[in-house]
Amino acid sequence: MPALVCFDLAGTTVEDRGQVPEALTAALAEQGIAVSPDTLAGVRGASKRQAIERLVPDGPEHDARTAAAFASFQRHLAERYADGVRPVQGAEDAFRWLRTHRVRVALNTGFDRATTARLVAALAWDRGAVDAVVCGDDVREGRPAPYLIFRAMEATGTHRVDRVANIGDTVLDLEAGSNAGVRWNIGVLSGAHGRDRLEHAPHTQLLPDVGHLRRLFEA
Repeated sequence: MPALVCFDLAGTTVEDRGQVPEALTAALAEQGIAVSPDTLAGVRGASKRQAIERLVPDGPEHDARTAAAFASFQRHLAERYADGVRPVQGAEDAFRWLRTHRVRVALNTGFDRATTARLVAALAWDRGAVDAVVCGDDVREGRPAPYLIFRAMEATGTHRVDRVANIGDTVLDLEAGSNAGVRWNIGVLSGAHGRDRLEHAPHTQLLPDVGHLRRLFEA
């Protein structure tokens, strides 16, 4: 049994209905930047601020365009989530079961702090459902760097990576877990990337969704 489980948000614990790629596409389009579905798929799981910075072409206006695109992304995403934020089936049961067994639960995400806070509050997960929430603003470099996981360990007082589980729905999520050296590096098929992508990423298990965690850890 792990001491800490780090869960991604969109696509892992929060239902992914295409809001993130839609908001990214709209924000970049306002800067005259067209991105392909494959390009968007490649940045799923990354810090959204850093992803936009990479997708905006170099030039004298790069920083200004990046800032404008990121602000637009935040606005578009908030509009899309205004229709409702729903947890992935089984996510809240998994949180409760883990914490009943004295396992700490952390959320980590490539979203900025303001977006993360809105999502967590909409789900009422800011009322004691989890032990820590770490977002892209909290670390110098997002996934595939391991720092979101390390910050979650720091926030929950977890000292050993061999007692940490990392769970996400993207290749970058799993690469971050591998770079952190976690014992359990679990991909879920409920979000951005399917089995065809995740089976080629570093992982210890692939599950349909987080609702299957209890069965895994009980075994």
